[in-house]
Amino acid sequence: MAPLAILALAAAILTIDMWTPMGSAPDADRKTRYTESPQFNGSRFFNLLPTLNEDISFSSMYEFFFGGVDERKPAQDLPVEVRSADEFVDRVDDLRVTWLGHSMLLVELDGARILVDPVISDRASPSSFVGPKRFYEGPLAHTDLPDVDAVVISHDHYDHLDMEAMKYLADRVARFIVPLGVGSHLEYWGVSADRIEEKDWWDETEVGAITLVSTPARHFSGRAFSDADATLWSGWAFIGAEKRIYYSGDTAMTPDFTEIGERLGPFDFTLIESGAYNPAWADVHLGPEQAVEAHRMVQGDVMIPVHWGMFDLSMHGWTEPIERIRTAADELGVRVAYPKPGQSITPDAIPEDQWWPDLPWKSAAEWPVVSSGL
Repeated sequence: MAPLAILALAAAILTIDMWTPMGSAPDADRKTRYTESPQFNGSRFFNLLPTLNEDISFSSMYEFFFGGVDERKPAQDLPVEVRSADEFVDRVDDLRVTWLGHSMLLVELDGARILVDPVISDRASPSSFVGPKRFYEGPLAHTDLPDVDAVVISHDHYDHLDMEAMKYLADRVARFIVPLGVGSHLEYWGVSADRIEEKDWWDETEVGAITLVSTPARHFSGRAFSDADATLWSGWAFIGAEKRIYYSGDTAMTPDFTEIGERLGPFDFTLIESGAYNPAWADVHLGPEQAVEAHRMVQGDVMIPVHWGMFDLSMHGWTEPIERIRTAADELGVRVAYPKPGQSITPDAIPEDQWWPDLPWKSAAEWPVVSSGL
């Protein structure tokens, strides 16, 4: 077979492999629902602060795929705590958060149980052949998930919105609560429209005894070259009778954190995006030091770093985010939980011991991440 024919065949196979996972962006009729959103300009969603630093040049992409430090992936198996549904038979009347890796979380508050940003695929990618591959199997197998009251999604990037997870959960969970526009992907994958709730920033909904609030974030969206910012991105606040949790989703630094804290805080736990950063992406991702500051701005008590330790999504070492979090938190007197993948955190059980290996990492002075427009 001629080289060009081989390339054409490979391209066709890859396109077929990626087509359905890329989802379906909102059509014109659906977009009419978003015209009242202050975040929608008639064709796309946008950040209130402009994105100035997002460098997507060829050189930056080449470095992403082929450069970076030697420690981008673990060289040994990680101490994952394997869990089962049997451990979650009893509903938690107080507060429990289980970190299932990256930004996948099982949030339990006042008897309600919510699954956040579930990813069960091997890769954070539309392809089953290429793309960032997970470092370890999920601590809680999707086939062994306990009953959940709702699935909550922060935005439509592949490391947060996973087609395989949505297809598996479509008939098993009654409610899917997502930012504006994300419902179009879910419907395309077989989730019934009557199970989907799309929310704008500051919209609220009740899940059992708790109030779930969509909160502002500074990020972007898209699953293909043609759907940039076609759907909204958000964080989420979980408000119980006495306890409160804040999840940042993916975000850069924004003054909105102060308003979130004033309107919805203080928070017992914050779940803050802390990894997959780069100085060139400082207007769409926080980086560790700004993550600690965001925790303080929203009036958090215990910080739980997320969005790290499962996928190789930047050029930094895989342990660098947590090392820089620890350094910044110690300097500011912030209490941080350091759960192993699969470990649960409660107000009476805050894991604070180091479980990751000692590896080289760059400090904030060596590799600063500072958002613009502040």
